[in-house]
Amino acid sequence: MIIPVVMAGGSGTRLWPLSRATYPKQFLALAGKDTLLQATVNRLFALNVAAPLTICNEEHRFVVAEQLRAIGKLGDIILEPEGRNTAPAVALAAKVALHSSDDKDPLLLVLAADHIIQNEEAFVHAVKQAVPLAERGKLVTFGIVPESAHTGYGYIRRGDSLVDEGGEASYVVKQFVEKPDKMTAEGYKDSGEYYWNSGMFLFKASRYLSELEKHRPDIALACEQSLSETTKDLDFIRINKEPFLACPDESIDYAVMEVTDDAVVVPLDAGWNDIGAWSALWDIGDKDEQGNVVCGDAILKDSTNCLVQGGERLVTTIGLNNVVIVDTKDALMVAERSSVQDVKKIVEQLNAEGRSEGRIHREVYRPWGTYDSVDEGVRYQVKRITVKPGA
Repeated sequence: MIIPVVMAGGSGTRLWPLSRATYPKQFLALAGKDTLLQATVNRLFALNVAAPLTICNEEHRFVVAEQLRAIGKLGDIILEPEGRNTAPAVALAAKVALHSSDDKDPLLLVLAADHIIQNEEAFVHAVKQAVPLAERGKLVTFGIVPESAHTGYGYIRRGDSLVDEGGEASYVVKQFVEKPDKMTAEGYKDSGEYYWNSGMFLFKASRYLSELEKHRPDIALACEQSLSETTKDLDFIRINKEPFLACPDESIDYAVMEVTDDAVVVPLDAGWNDIGAWSALWDIGDKDEQGNVVCGDAILKDSTNCLVQGGERLVTTIGLNNVVIVDTKDALMVAERSSVQDVKKIVEQLNAEGRSEGRIHREVYRPWGTYDSVDEGVRYQVKRITVKPGA
């Protein structure tokens, strides 16, 4: 049995102002009618997997539950009192899966909730290719066939080939490498030996835990203690807070994948994108004859290669080139497309000044609906409240 482990954490800084800490990008519909979280779960349909085991921050619990319930894919949701990176998160999921699954040692398909995969058939094929490797005790990661010399991703260098019965090759992982400079990235791409690090994995729950206990016993112990006193509230699994807060903050790559002797990489060429900046949405978006990508009500005159993400009002441009415009109810962001990686610096400044726009939207989601802070002043506040039927 395959249990999808969906990591739905994240602070939402890179796609501000549309994505914010209380409503980050995984809960937004950025590439179709489904949110990124919903699309992540829906693309597993052809694999016939179990209900997803989702991990998220406690403040996002109702949004996660509502979005998964809307597509009929609601499973257990592990609530983290505070983020501690991917190694502890996957350890919690592995322990919960071993305890609750009918399969004594299920396969865990670890996925981020905020990635876009355009060729879902290729994704499913790669997962099926990885299953026999994982069943043999390998820790499989999926390496993205690079489309460019990207400097924003880590890379995986492949080693010896492992050819399966169908003649398809996977490879022993030779090396994980950090984000390179442009010249180094070009060398990686030209060599054909390197893949982008996708952060997606497939392995047996027991194998991950045994490798974690071997290489990072401190993380394994903290997670074991965190699950010593769990409480179940509807679909939410609440863990013991104090041991988890004491757990080291570490990624699965550093804690396990870079040090294990059983790491294997399966190539994946499926139109993958982690939407790490507004420029990524321009890259994958449907462009008009002038190279513009437009979402919402907008009129563009003599403008080329722009991204316009409109809100509730008309957006117009004249004579712009390579510009990103994102309009929301309480904030407008205008940036050169080449500079959008620095959006997080704006968020840092907003937070340092104690301004709410860095963390929350004017419209706030609650289990019963939403409220929109229409106006606010000295000793008064006006809200538009929307209550869902029956709530």
